[in-house]
Amino acid sequence: MHLFRSEEHVGRWLEQQGYTAGATINAEKLCDLAHAWWSDRLAPDWRPHARDQNQAILERLGLTGQFWQLP
Repeated sequence: MHLFRSEEHVGRWLEQQGYTAGATINAEKLCDLAHAWWSDRLAPDWRPHARDQNQAILERLGLTGQFWQLP
């Protein structure tokens, strides 16, 4: 994971490194994802999420497309 201050910064970094763009999200979306993914982990009855549950989290947050498809 790399954090950038703007889309322009992302573009410059990609060009300098010779990489092509993958998926990007802003800090607010990253915070939403972290909360949705991890918020129940300290519950006494916690069990790992099934793949379908995790995929539903991504879709609910609008993270769709090939990059966001879990194996």
